[in-house]
Amino acid sequence: MIRERAVLRTLRPLLALLLVLLPVALVDAGGLSATVALAATTAVGSALAACAVVAARCAPVVPPTRVRTAIRDRDLRTAFLPQRDPDAPGRRRPRAPGHALPATTA
Repeated sequence: MIRERAVLRTLRPLLALLLVLLPVALVDAGGLSATVALAATTAVGSALAACAVVAARCAPVVPPTRVRTAIRDRDLRTAFLPQRDPDAPGRRRPRAPGHALPATTA
């Protein structure tokens, strides 16, 4: 299931490019350049898809325990800035909302 998604994800740009070049080839039916461009694009795209499938099959499977450990290690390395504490010693308390000043109600 996951490999099929990877193959589809790899083939999606090729299909989009094919959808762009196919009308060019059909409109310019007499031109040789559009046919050559379409054939070259198809050859390069199929070679790219084949390389992607081979590379996807050669990738090692990562065990779930390593994924959990990596997430935990990243969490330990993450530096968080200290939050401001309004109740810390030496800090004044924020003003309570009061009546609006006459200059601001205009």
